[in-house]
Amino acid sequence: MRKLDILLYTRASGGGGAERVWSILAAGLAARGHRVVFAFDGRVPGIPIDPAVEAIDVGARHGAAVLKLARLLRRRRFDVIAAAVSVSCVKLALAKALAPTRAPLVVSYHGFEEYKTGRLSAAAYYGLPLLRLVASRFVGVSDGIVEALVSRWHAPAARTERIYNPVPLLPAATADEIAARPPVVGAVGRLSREKGMDVLIDAFARLTTPDVRLVIGGDGPERDTLVRQAAELGVTDRLRFLGRVASAAEVYGLARVAAVPSRTEAFGMTTVEALSAGLKVVASDCAGSKEILAGYAGELVPVGDAAALAAALDKALAAPPDPAPGVGRARDFSAEAGIDQWERLFAGLAGPG
Repeated sequence: MRKLDILLYTRASGGGGAERVWSILAAGLAARGHRVVFAFDGRVPGIPIDPAVEAIDVGARHGAAVLKLARLLRRRRFDVIAAAVSVSCVKLALAKALAPTRAPLVVSYHGFEEYKTGRLSAAAYYGLPLLRLVASRFVGVSDGIVEALVSRWHAPAARTERIYNPVPLLPAATADEIAARPPVVGAVGRLSREKGMDVLIDAFARLTTPDVRLVIGGDGPERDTLVRQAAELGVTDRLRFLGRVASAAEVYGLARVAAVPSRTEAFGMTTVEALSAGLKVVASDCAGSKEILAGYAGELVPVGDAAALAAALDKALAAPPDPAPGVGRARDFSAEAGIDQWERLFAGLAGPG
């Protein structure tokens, strides 16, 4: 496979979700010898960028970012360009329209409800019939996203495909190691409404397992509300908010069971990380979690149902751990597997050179 010049663009240099995926992908492709430019609207403090990747901050102002991207496309000859998250997809498409580049454009969708988050985000969905004129491929991070893109938003089926997010897997604990841990429920995710941490705290207050504790890794706009909720329910002394964590291992390395209470989830990298760590996962029955667990080491409960979540967590805490099925399933979503798929897609679009 020839070495490619690749531009990856998204709204931040790292963090959660698509931004983290693009950072992992940039580093992985660079490690394979490709020349990778990683452009973003803002750098996240404290999260390093692989030194083999050329990083470009185009700024947070939409218009200025589009013009900077267009100038970059005029100045550099890329073999393929790709954007992640809807607002970034629209901005890179506009930059391509302004610049005389023949580089194939790949747009990657990471959420079911991004169209609700702003005008440019909405344009990536409602304007998809126009976007398909400039984009060579549409990528969804799960089968559920792909089905929605094609059936609801009219993406061209022949040019739309699923590529699971590349997830760096965590070291797996043994069954004996997990069984020896105190009864801790671990959860990792942004503290925002769609992640359902309020449902988890409600469920935690209902648990009957003796001495059970809850550890939550992540930060976000709902933190103060969640802290107040914990106080009102009388569980503050048994609940730890760790804030932003460098790795999900900081939480899953303490836990006996993982909880993923999301109201909506397109994929769910934390679900894969929990499985790779050897944990049983109790998750809400939304598309991404359902697709990942698929009968493996986990149980699905109705979205938003705190009572059902509590019952499933008590059951999981009481059951003897069996890491093998989940660890095996997690390998299907490894970083190497995801990078392989992206590399094949980019090489196919770029052609022989």
